Amino acid sequence: MTLEQLTAKTYKKLKDQDFGGGEGRQLAIQVDLTGKIGGVFYIEVKDGCVSVMPYEYLDRDAILAVTMTNFDRMLTGKLDVKQAYVDGKLKIEGDVEKVMELARHFG
Repeated sequence: MTLEQLTAKTYKKLKDQDFGGGEGRQLAIQVDLTGKIGGVFYIEVKDGCVSVMPYEYLDRDAILAVTMTNFDRMLTGKLDVKQAYVDGKLKIEGDVEKVMELARHFG
């Protein structure tokens, strides 16, 4: 899988999800891919609309450091986000609660 394929898959998974909160609600998580296939992308939910773009996000709530394989497994529900964090497969810098809020839409 490429970075472009992963960002497209992430967008497809999240675009129709109800994040609640409506107008003024924002969540921004940057994903730093580690391992053989590196890269960076962000997931932003703003006013109920989802964006997934292959860029750094400077005003983010958190940064996730994870391999592409493990992110894909979390996205599809094959790897529990909390368990990945506990096991050290996922590192979080920033607002853990916002990451867990996003993670509720995985699987």
